[in-house]
Amino acid sequence: MNYLIPANAKKGTLIFGLFNKFDLILFSIGVIVTVLLLIIISPESLTTALVCLTPLFVCTFLVIPIPNYHNMMCVLQNIYKFY
Repeated sequence: MNYLIPANAKKGTLIFGLFNKFDLILFSIGVIVTVLLLIIISPESLTTALVCLTPLFVCTFLVIPIPNYHNMMCVLQNIYKFY
């Protein structure tokens, strides 16, 4: 009773074939925090605009898909567990 499982079998369970629910929740929290910061601070210089956009950049970096892992968050968790 050996079954051959296709390599992309897990993609069918992911949203858009790339993200799970936690990834989209994390990304949406980053978007919401960024929009709130932009509304509250209303940046007038490049420095304050970059500070307001930092949550979006961090959340995007964490959920970006990479080869051989699900996303960067998984890589960082494995590095942390290893050391």
